[in-house]
Amino acid sequence: MYQKMIKVLVFGTFNGLHEGHKNFFEQARKYGGYLTVVVGRDSTVLKMKGKAPKFNEQERLKAVQGSGLVDEARLGNEAAPGEKLDPYKVVEEIKPDIICLGYDQTFFADKLAEELPKRGLGHIKIYRLKAFKPEKYHSSLLNK
Repeated sequence: MYQKMIKVLVFGTFNGLHEGHKNFFEQARKYGGYLTVVVGRDSTVLKMKGKAPKFNEQERLKAVQGSGLVDEARLGNEAAPGEKLDPYKVVEEIKPDIICLGYDQTFFADKLAEELPKRGLGHIKIYRLKAFKPEKYHSSLLNK
């Protein structure tokens, strides 16, 4: 009997892959059989956090791909010249069954539950995952 593989999506900056990120991937993997990670573009990180990431998007992507904890990693989308970035388009492209959010994710995540049904993606479940030693493993602390 064929059983559909459950696709899980996570996204983030992953600016210096650390144990907190790895735990995030491990928690997310428990929700399904195929884990896709979207790594934020440098331009998106700059807009979101007001400063460029310590590691560029290719370095961050390679670190996630090399972690051995994900099935697929890709860069997020960028807006075409003169257009506004649609942060939800990547969800339409990947079509996950589940989206797992980090304990402190707000950008993009704050309107996710109301935006998905507007795009015919209301079936996607959203879970917020637990922090893993945030006093020790948080990119803002590690990238000073």
